[in-house]
Amino acid sequence: MYQIRLYRTDDADALLSLFRDTVFRVNCRDYTPQQLEAWAPAEVSLDAWRERFNNRVAIVIETDAEIAGFADMTLAGHLDRLFVSADHQRRGVGKMLVDELKIRASELGIADISTDASITARPFFVAQGFTVVRQQSVLCREQQLMNFKMQFVANV
Repeated sequence: MYQIRLYRTDDADALLSLFRDTVFRVNCRDYTPQQLEAWAPAEVSLDAWRERFNNRVAIVIETDAEIAGFADMTLAGHLDRLFVSADHQRRGVGKMLVDELKIRASELGIADISTDASITARPFFVAQGFTVVRQQSVLCREQQLMNFKMQFVANV
């Protein structure tokens, strides 16, 4: 049974580990090893990672005290990170995260949610009602990574 809750500061280390593991185990089918290392380098400042959760809607899903996924969204409606553990893929965790963010966005009066979705995540976001605005190439630690600017517009 999955349970959703708000992010806590002491989650930061576990979420960083989940992020890196997911990038290397799931996104590896769409990105080169060099791109993966640029995206999720071994050396990341835990303090900087923790700070990125400040002043955001940040949620965590866990099961049996194990974190299965997390997401965070700015107060302007940009879904920055959504990662589901490689061990919990295709079990509805991502959908639960998006559904919760949509509810929170509505409560905050945010009508549009945007995200920069990886090649891997694009089909998932399309299934959640997001549309592709454009394909883009972003420079990350000297590596070009393709992703997609996507948007969800709530029915008003």
